[in-house]
Amino acid sequence: MRSVYVVGTADTKLLELEYIKGVISAAGVDAILVDVGTTGHESSCDITPAEVAAYHPDGANAVRCDDRGQAVEAMALALERFVEAHADEIAGIIGAGGSGGTSLVTPAMRALPVGVPKMMVSTVASSNVAPYVGPSDIAMMYSVTDVSGINRISRQVLGNAANAMAGMVANDVPVGDNDMPVIGLTMFGVTTQLVTRLADELADRFDPLVFHATGTGGQSMEKLVDSGMFVAVLDMTTTEVADHIVGGIFSAGLDRIGAIARTGVPYVGSVGAVDMVNFGALDTVPAKFVDRNLYVHNPQVTLMRTTAEENTAIGEFIATKLNACDGQVRFLLPEGGVSAIDAPDQPFHDPEADEALFAAIEANVEQTENRIVTRVPANINDEAFVQAALAALDDVMTH
Repeated sequence: MRSVYVVGTADTKLLELEYIKGVISAAGVDAILVDVGTTGHESSCDITPAEVAAYHPDGANAVRCDDRGQAVEAMALALERFVEAHADEIAGIIGAGGSGGTSLVTPAMRALPVGVPKMMVSTVASSNVAPYVGPSDIAMMYSVTDVSGINRISRQVLGNAANAMAGMVANDVPVGDNDMPVIGLTMFGVTTQLVTRLADELADRFDPLVFHATGTGGQSMEKLVDSGMFVAVLDMTTTEVADHIVGGIFSAGLDRIGAIARTGVPYVGSVGAVDMVNFGALDTVPAKFVDRNLYVHNPQVTLMRTTAEENTAIGEFIATKLNACDGQVRFLLPEGGVSAIDAPDQPFHDPEADEALFAAIEANVEQTENRIVTRVPANINDEAFVQAALAALDDVMTH
């Protein structure tokens, strides 16, 4: 039988966690209380801290230390490994806590596949929750009052969260009548024309899922790749690599393209929007960049044109990632520009910078019969590039 895991630090939140478990159980859903407290307290919960700590890669002793921060970090890793080991038994997971409890529980939630219900009641849920949610489908609920006892506010908030979790677990999501194989695509505003055309062309054979390449968008796409959801990926917009290399706000981190290597999923990639690094409003652009070629995309987003030197570094990063891929890989280089504003008479048109990018990729990718880099004499949004991408997709899926 699969159960809802109610997770938290029972040394400080036992009353609240037991209340959540009780509401879930009263709704007819089995619940298990998992204690991840780090104070060495005696625990009578269904799963004790010692049982969780045993899953730490360095053993349970790694969690037993006097430094609270280190202990919480170690327990978070142990809980993540514990949840991974018991994923088949978990119908859903719900936690409650402050900033420490939230940082402890949410990494384990992120380890579960998209679609498994996840709910975190937290004192920090009304602030920036990106570090906790990441690319996962965690529902964050603000606790309003501190998670400290049962009162007229916490009773309602925790009860609502518990009932929401019970409802998600007890009620199946209807299956689509015409579910087709899924393909992932990455898009940015300046590659919209390309990706919209690709999605339209593919819609009669596939279910195209489009991800906005804003850091978490790329992470979400790759999480689903790791989950085995896609039959292929059209990664047309790798702009997040530019932000990672240069220091923009939309980096997807060091692991971008990593899921492609891990899974071997058929892959068609390109360098969409790597002509730009993303910052917030114009007055947030770092001082060292104020004299660069800047373009105000909207009041909240400012774009900075990448240089030839930066493009060389971006190309080398992409090449390293592609070399780790043993599946079918086709990578397309649009000689007419990598975005809508990297075209003749457009503000980011810079053939020298583009050529540095292309040359770095060609020089560093170890091309094989499965891993091929091809130049396309077109802008990335031109119809000729659309057709080249579709042909490359057919190629990787038929080999």
